[in-house]
Amino acid sequence: MALYPFKFRAHLFHKIWGGHSIEKWYDHVPSDYENVGEAWVMSDVERYPTEVSNGAHEGDSLQDLLEVYMDELVGEKVYDLFGNHFPLLLKFIDAADDLSIQVHPDDDYAIENEQSLGKTEMWYVLPADGESSIYLGWRETMNPSLIHAAITNGTLSHYLREYKVKAGDVAYIPAGTVHAMQRNTIVAEIQENSDITYRLYDYNRVGNDGRMRPLKLDKALEVMDFTPAKEQMVASSEPAVNGVLNLRKTPYFTANLLTATRAIQRDYAPLDSFVAYMCVGGEASITALDCESEDRSVQIKQGEAVLIPATLNDIRITPNGECRLLEIYVEL
Repeated sequence: MALYPFKFRAHLFHKIWGGHSIEKWYDHVPSDYENVGEAWVMSDVERYPTEVSNGAHEGDSLQDLLEVYMDELVGEKVYDLFGNHFPLLLKFIDAADDLSIQVHPDDDYAIENEQSLGKTEMWYVLPADGESSIYLGWRETMNPSLIHAAITNGTLSHYLREYKVKAGDVAYIPAGTVHAMQRNTIVAEIQENSDITYRLYDYNRVGNDGRMRPLKLDKALEVMDFTPAKEQMVASSEPAVNGVLNLRKTPYFTANLLTATRAIQRDYAPLDSFVAYMCVGGEASITALDCESEDRSVQIKQGEAVLIPATLNDIRITPNGECRLLEIYVEL
């Protein structure tokens, strides 16, 4: 069976802090959900693998595809390093209320203690009604005693660097960086394939079970960077219309912004990697011109993701009006 561009059905998650913005993008929101806080649009996380929603492989999970196609799906170097595990998790997040103040471990710690990859991530900020902001990194050098005291008296956020953000801003969050979204923030998130989060503070909120949501302060203190960031961690981006703008290149992923008002073509022959698209605005048709399958074309709209297998290199993107896509791949 020939490989073709795969679109996935998102996993939707109700969250105590979730909102009502991204839920409009999906037609399968459970009736008992009060909100949708996260939509996982490309996932190989255990228990939550996304399933193909188009073509001959409809209903197969991303894990199923990896087991069948291996390096043909993700690229030789990627497969050699990750095997039958997709290296990334792609999400949309709608924070109508403040997220917990949290931190993620790096690969070394997570592999030893959680049997998982660590979590370095990037946020691409989407339009929201009103002002959006995030906490990202410390304002001053911290220590465990000071952090414990700030948690006790509810002043931890005072020690965090706050950024006012707008649509198109990019926040880079290396593992070990303490961070949080504040209310009224919507993002597309690109991250390592990990679901490991250590909460430091959660505003004393009560979960659905009537109990305070659990913290993992001991582990958080083991993995966090106590010093202020040495670089600017939020950057603005101006779209290159009918072109490509690099947003971030990291050891874990490269992320570009494609903004199209007419048909454009991408040549991925130099890459030894899959390419993933996340639609962050508008809609388009994506066609693999070198694909032998009758499923060579797929439609994508805001809130959806498409995976281009590593063996397909000649891609045409035809927007309906203007379309904005995050283009994501791994360079090893």
